[in-house]
Amino acid sequence: MKGGVTEEHLYLAYSHQFEDCIFPLHTSISLFLLSYCDCKLFKVFLVPASDSTDDQLFGKAQPDDLEVHLISRCQLPLVVQSCCLPAIVEENGKFCRAGLSVVLRHIIQKTYEVDPSKKLVLELLGFKKTCLKACAEVSQWTRLCEISIPQAVESLLNASPDQCQAIPPEVLLLEKKLGEPVRVHNDDKIRRQKLQQQKAGDKTAAPALAKRATKNLSPEEGTIVEIKDQEERASLELKVAFSKLVVQEIPATTNRESSHIRKTKTSDLPPLEHVFVEGLYFTLADVVLLPCIHQFLVFIKKHNKKLLDLPLISSWYHRVQEVPGVKSAAAKCNMLFLQFPDLRSFPDEQLRDFHTIPDDLEEEHEDYQFIGGPRPTMTKLMESGIEAKFSPHPCPRWTLDWNSLPAAVSPGEGKMSSDRALRKQQQLNNLVSMVTKLSKPGDVVVDFCSGGGHVGIVLAHMLPSCQVVLIENKELSLIRAKDRSDELGLQNIWFVQANLDYFKGTFNIGVALHACGVATDMVIEHCIKAHAAFVICPCCYGFIQNTVKFTFPRSHRFKEVLSYKEHMILCRFADQTAVQLPPERRLIGKHCMGLVDLDRAWAAEGCNYSVQVMSMEPESCSPKNNMEEGAGAGS
Repeated sequence: MKGGVTEEHLYLAYSHQFEDCIFPLHTSISLFLLSYCDCKLFKVFLVPASDSTDDQLFGKAQPDDLEVHLISRCQLPLVVQSCCLPAIVEENGKFCRAGLSVVLRHIIQKTYEVDPSKKLVLELLGFKKTCLKACAEVSQWTRLCEISIPQAVESLLNASPDQCQAIPPEVLLLEKKLGEPVRVHNDDKIRRQKLQQQKAGDKTAAPALAKRATKNLSPEEGTIVEIKDQEERASLELKVAFSKLVVQEIPATTNRESSHIRKTKTSDLPPLEHVFVEGLYFTLADVVLLPCIHQFLVFIKKHNKKLLDLPLISSWYHRVQEVPGVKSAAAKCNMLFLQFPDLRSFPDEQLRDFHTIPDDLEEEHEDYQFIGGPRPTMTKLMESGIEAKFSPHPCPRWTLDWNSLPAAVSPGEGKMSSDRALRKQQQLNNLVSMVTKLSKPGDVVVDFCSGGGHVGIVLAHMLPSCQVVLIENKELSLIRAKDRSDELGLQNIWFVQANLDYFKGTFNIGVALHACGVATDMVIEHCIKAHAAFVICPCCYGFIQNTVKFTFPRSHRFKEVLSYKEHMILCRFADQTAVQLPPERRLIGKHCMGLVDLDRAWAAEGCNYSVQVMSMEPESCSPKNNMEEGAGAGS
């Protein structure tokens, strides 16, 4: 404990060091955030890829005021050994946070929790505190910041000079995104102010207001008003962005917008332009990208390459240096910013055509209108010999003796109505019965998308000879689960706050109760990769859509018959099983659920799995009452 705060250990991977950067870039990013937050709440460990690493190598690139320790991978807590780094673990070694975005968000939240005066640190999480919260498996933006750009820059730096002729497409995509119109929660109001500014020809108000907002600042913070680039307009966007950074709102003008401004259609308002990568405000995304783009620019300069293609990135790179705290954080990390005074003077016709960006990096923009009912699609499948198939439940009357179990095992325990608690118990009966049948002593059982731990806690209590791992990306849900586990004194349980891809441990059985949309497909894929059995209850079929990792339909047989649009119609109607709907409509919904899950089952069978689709007993325990049990030859 440090001053009443539980000590947490931060583990960072170490592959090699080059000049002012520790690789992998995720490590440099984490160290840069610690410096920016002036956070010394964590005991920091570097985990070398090789045990022969010389500890004298770390001096130059690690932050000057941060003590960093070395630890070998075999010395890591067991739960951390099952996860990708970076990772943070609490003292008892049971609660682990893994993956770049989850770790960085926790550093920010912990810094503010200990010192509420650091409001600018909390602002890094953005509007509604959601910056980089969406998992990279489904969010194109999180994936670009967290995975694609760091990996692309690392690949560029590790390649031989003759292999580095082209700018990485991931960097080109960032340049393209910086040129797209900005969306913010109050953009209508700001866009009307911008229109009024344009019509008034007011090109001097913004810097004057910015200077007024920064007149009492330190020399470093005062550099906000010294944005040297003459080509960059003193825009309303800059005024809004930099006024927020000094936590001094610029007084609103007393003059209300003129009548014709107020009456202007939203579609006719001028678009907002990027100041930072997510729009007008400096966020965690800027912190993640800065060390990556810095290393990219160092490489460009070293190899005398031109940056004709990236004027927006170079403008952003200069602008972000003027944010309070960025230069001092960079100095602590021995990061020497570059200056390219001529970067932004190239004419527009020299910009690159972005056709070199691969399709898998671009977001889907097709606006499918799923009009019409599911009957034509169901008929098409039936004519091809495809119908929903449900296997009989192997143990329909099996139930836990809930009355004899400790109160903390029960999903009710004051958090839900008695009717809902009963239905939840019935759902758990189904999953626990199947896992009990599949498990053997010493097995590792993973409860994916565990939420508050209803499934995992019951399994840990009922299977004391098995290790149970709860994986969930929502922190508060996992904390509730840990509190219940502590009350029960469970010793065979770990808690991992992470996206699924950051869990790399071996396991024998994967289970998921009501994993929403594509999360079900992620769980099945994770189990197949681990050669593990699975027991899955899907949910939220209407949220199913093509992602970076998955396309639908999943199985070859369905792909031969249905288009993506037709499959999505099935998914939309599979959600129409609520008890308040007419019986005939619920029946169609159940049939659509069966078809979607049959597609998933056949996809798994293509990977040498045997899969059964069945209904939970009783079916009234949930409108989403399908259950899939799968086992591979070696599971």
